[in-house]
Amino acid sequence: MSVRLSQMLFVSLREVPAEAELISHQLLLRACFIRKLAAGFYTYLPLAWRSLLKIINIVREEMNRAGAQEVLMPFMHPAELWQESGRWDEYGDLLMKLQDRQGRWFCLGPTHEEPITDLARQIIKSYRQLPINLYQIGTKFRDELRPRGGLIRAREFIMKDAYSFDRDEEGMERSFEAMRQAYILAFKRCGLPFVIVEAEAGAIGGTENLEFMVTAESGEDRLLRCSKCGYAANRERAERRPPDGFEEALKETKSNGKPLQKVLTPNQRTVEEVSSFLNVQPSQLVKTLIYVADGEIVAALIRGDHELNESKLSRILGKKVMMADAATIENLTNAPVGFSGPIGLKEKGVKLIADYDIAFLSNFVVGANEADAHFINTNWGRDFPIDQFADLRFADKGDGCPRCDRTLEMLNAIEIGHIFKLGTRYSEPMGATFVDEDGREKFFLMGCYGIGISRILSTIVEVSHDEDGIIFPISIAPFEAWVLPIENEGDLREVAEQIYSDLQAGGVETIIDDRDERAGVKFKDMDLVGVPIQVIVGRTVRERGEVEVRLRRNRSEPKYVPIAQVVKTVQDLKHQLFEELLPEPR
Repeated sequence: MSVRLSQMLFVSLREVPAEAELISHQLLLRACFIRKLAAGFYTYLPLAWRSLLKIINIVREEMNRAGAQEVLMPFMHPAELWQESGRWDEYGDLLMKLQDRQGRWFCLGPTHEEPITDLARQIIKSYRQLPINLYQIGTKFRDELRPRGGLIRAREFIMKDAYSFDRDEEGMERSFEAMRQAYILAFKRCGLPFVIVEAEAGAIGGTENLEFMVTAESGEDRLLRCSKCGYAANRERAERRPPDGFEEALKETKSNGKPLQKVLTPNQRTVEEVSSFLNVQPSQLVKTLIYVADGEIVAALIRGDHELNESKLSRILGKKVMMADAATIENLTNAPVGFSGPIGLKEKGVKLIADYDIAFLSNFVVGANEADAHFINTNWGRDFPIDQFADLRFADKGDGCPRCDRTLEMLNAIEIGHIFKLGTRYSEPMGATFVDEDGREKFFLMGCYGIGISRILSTIVEVSHDEDGIIFPISIAPFEAWVLPIENEGDLREVAEQIYSDLQAGGVETIIDDRDERAGVKFKDMDLVGVPIQVIVGRTVRERGEVEVRLRRNRSEPKYVPIAQVVKTVQDLKHQLFEELLPEPR
């Protein structure tokens, strides 16, 4: 098929669009890959769609190779399914909800656990039909509060989601591992330098999950990683070992601290307000955060300059936790929110769990369980007991690795894939069962597996570019080769046209810049779009019958080859670039 730049919907931008903060957003707009329709909604233009189709094809091939079967489910879901799973309200404002003319509620699917579970309970009746893995590639919708970065965080996006159904734990584990391996191959083929990390399940749920992340300075996610043992986890999940000296700190007597003293702190509720008012560092304050866990009231104690990780608290208790409401807090402490403290809570049947760092504190500040008052010179053990010390806060750079003696580094990252062991999270509330060989009904054990197709395009650009534009891996570039004649007519144009035809005939996806533009404009656009192999038909053709062939990633190292050898040279470069992505045999 003839593909000429003069006939393509292509208008590059020289100026950086004001709305674009991330480099990928800027370059995809400038290179005429996308155009904004509304906040978080983008049109994929021909160049982008060519790349997206290649990403889709790679993902589809690896899913098929792993034994998954492709389906396509509706994008609009009846509310009843989400109410069955309990997520209609739980998913929050991210869920785009609408009504039809009869007043029935629907949502635009952000993910498809509910519809696929409904499908399974209709069709899969026997263990003989298991295991099975169903996937689709389609559009998803999430009402992001602050869509950013173009395709990085959009309200409408393309995603591959897959769902496995198994009869037992062993089967679910095999399905999970098959998807892990399929993801590794797919991301390698896309040229993505990914890291596999432990993660939190979030609104999807489940027992175990892994994220595939690409480190990038602009990434809005954070991961903690150990360079020695390879431990890696999303910041929401990352654990840390007890700080050095923790055991010794537990043995130190706290009875010799300064006398406990109540001080007035009128209208000083926040850490910032109290620390400023009392002229102490936030690290000398201890926050007492009241939670309810399946009816049990728990107080979590954490340093004022740290942030509690609710997921860790939930895992420690083995229960789902919710921050207590204002009425519960006031009833428990006899004080409004902002003045809660640990003293006296044990006598009211409250369990006190403290972060490791609290063990090292003495003479600190806590709420007095009294309006407009705090205690200073507080010491744990002397003034109140602690039931348990644990890792409660978000891990940070320099914290101890939980698996070895090194410290953790923190990196910004972009999530590109996520795989979950769901267990019976959806099958049980939705009554999705099969009959096992013993004749008993059992709930499906499920897994779900997502890849952000459109996000991959932005992520590649985010991590693979230079000051002049995009540098695409050959596997997902809109074209493999770009032919540029420096003159728009005459002998150079004729040579360029012939090379263009020969490359297409030789199995190389090629575009020719046949526009009536100055050579400088053509060079800038060629570098901006980032096609990996550049073929420049210039004056060396007249001087010595040679054409310049170079890779976009290292333009300073061109090859000058005779016209008759151009096709072979480009084919060899193409083969080399594909081999670099996935050199090992399957």
